[in-house]
Amino acid sequence: MTLSVVIVSYNVKYFLDQCLESVFHSDLQLSTSDVLSLEVFVVDNASVDGSADMVKSRFPQVHLIANDENIGFAVANNQALRICTGDFVLLLNPDTIVEKDTFRKCVDFYASHPTCGGLTVKMINGEGKYLKESKRGFPTPAASFYKMSGLIRLFPHSRRFAAYYMGHLDDNETNSIDILPGAYLMLSRPALEKVGLLDESYFMYGEDIDFSWRIKLAGFDNYYYPDTRIIHYKGESTKHGSMNYVYTFYNAMSIFVNHYFSGNNARLFNLLLKIAIWVRAGLAWTKRLLQAAALPLADFVVAFAGFVGIKYFWSSYWAENVNYYPPEYTWLFIPFYILLLMLGSWLYGGYEKPVRLGRIVKGMAVGCLLLLVYYSLLSEKLRFSRALLLMGCAWTLLSSLSIRALLSLFHVSGFDLRREKPQCCIIVGGDEETTRVRRLYESLGKAQPVILPHNTLDARKLNDTINYYKADEVIFCSKDLSISQIIDLISQPGYIYGRKGQVDFKIVPTDSDFIIGSNSINCAEDLYTEELKTIASPLNRRNKRMLDIATALILIILSPILIWFQHFKENYFVHCWQVLIGKKTWVGTSNGATRKGIFGPEDGLPHKAKPISPEIIERLQLRYLRNYKLTTDIQIILKNIRII
Repeated sequence: MTLSVVIVSYNVKYFLDQCLESVFHSDLQLSTSDVLSLEVFVVDNASVDGSADMVKSRFPQVHLIANDENIGFAVANNQALRICTGDFVLLLNPDTIVEKDTFRKCVDFYASHPTCGGLTVKMINGEGKYLKESKRGFPTPAASFYKMSGLIRLFPHSRRFAAYYMGHLDDNETNSIDILPGAYLMLSRPALEKVGLLDESYFMYGEDIDFSWRIKLAGFDNYYYPDTRIIHYKGESTKHGSMNYVYTFYNAMSIFVNHYFSGNNARLFNLLLKIAIWVRAGLAWTKRLLQAAALPLADFVVAFAGFVGIKYFWSSYWAENVNYYPPEYTWLFIPFYILLLMLGSWLYGGYEKPVRLGRIVKGMAVGCLLLLVYYSLLSEKLRFSRALLLMGCAWTLLSSLSIRALLSLFHVSGFDLRREKPQCCIIVGGDEETTRVRRLYESLGKAQPVILPHNTLDARKLNDTINYYKADEVIFCSKDLSISQIIDLISQPGYIYGRKGQVDFKIVPTDSDFIIGSNSINCAEDLYTEELKTIASPLNRRNKRMLDIATALILIILSPILIWFQHFKENYFVHCWQVLIGKKTWVGTSNGATRKGIFGPEDGLPHKAKPISPEIIERLQLRYLRNYKLTTDIQIILKNIRII
């Protein structure tokens, strides 16, 4: 066996599908006239999105290892490394696409470089941009400090300040490097036998650094080879400012430091590393907090000032006593009124981008109605003035709309109130495939796309077409264009409209009903699959979560009564708690599009319709995801109230 490809997968079914398609369409003819033989291992770390089933049905030639739990990247890779037989072994990320000649060129490279132990290639992301992670230097204390302090950005080509990404080396030249990226890490059988398996003390992050450095310590060279390329979507699937990321990354780097540094150096490096990571995460968290809080804070401050101004005006001219209303009205009731109005706006998506004024109007109208109901239930001495309340509601709505209009006037991103132009899409491919993709695209409610034949296409023509139609999206049909052609097209500079707006490059695999783009790894709704279209919207996700929490709390409050009617009393509080902490949802699907559900869409059927076939369950789940409504969840919960 010439080459063993090992792919560790976790909830990335669509990416894995496209990755395997590119692997099995590789050119296996070596320069020595030999044919490269290939074996592929997929280690699935307990994915819940159907990844393992997809591999079994679409790629039966793959050696599938389906784990019952997420055992981590290093352990999962080692499962395949122990049994693979190739003269060369490749650790490959599932969110990658390889060129047709990538494997052939890499194996040929080893033949001409006998000291090569590890090898990686040039990586670009889904927008055609070079990924500097393609080549990295050893993370010394100085190199790590320059990266974390931001000096690497000021001097991106400096041998000293850009040492972490070896910025002094040309991105288009073959060079010996220190660290190979885990997304594409190839090594020879002699190197693997001498170095051994990945260090399983790393759960995530750091194992590629450790492995690469052990290859060099074993006397081999690591090479960066840019004559072939891969697409690595590399979405920010992990929030780098999150506490979970900070802990996982620091723990991995700490393990590495303890392995390769000693004494005072290790202690000092660990201290500096810990301080740098936590400071950076804290700054990122603070930045996100300020960005999220800025608009609500502005809404509250302006609304509060208006409420107080209305109070003084009303008390002076109607009651003829500027101190007619007590201080608690100003400092307790007015803030409560405003917060309830803002809550209504938030629930209806008033703080979502792009801004929609209708959402704010609807949300605050509901909030105003709730305030009037609340007002009517108060005792007489706490009913200060219904007129004040209504005028304050009107002012809060007007001020919120005005703030957004002002942001739109200054062209702040996400607040453009001008009529939004229809999204323009260009589909590139042959007649048969572009017709199929156009039907898929239009079935999702998109505007009619522009068709661009692939056989006369070059980068200039694509650039001119994007600018002429002011296109937001370009979809390539991989049946008609090779990955090399696609990479050549998206790597070209000069997409003028793309610099002003955002051109999304996407790829549709052969005979598939999904389209993968540069942002798809982050956002399920950006993945053009019908089954994920509706449930994934931020508004629906938020409303579903709030319904879960509210229902769990109500069931807990009513438990002294409802518990006696339960068929499975032992599950009642367990399920309520699981939903409350977000481990489960009341109604969910089995395909990974939602949290695991206590009930499924099929539980809304009459009991006499059961049992039902898996095919019907799948169709019910797809319908539920496409046409999601809160009322559907409520109906299913009420129907099954005795088996909570």
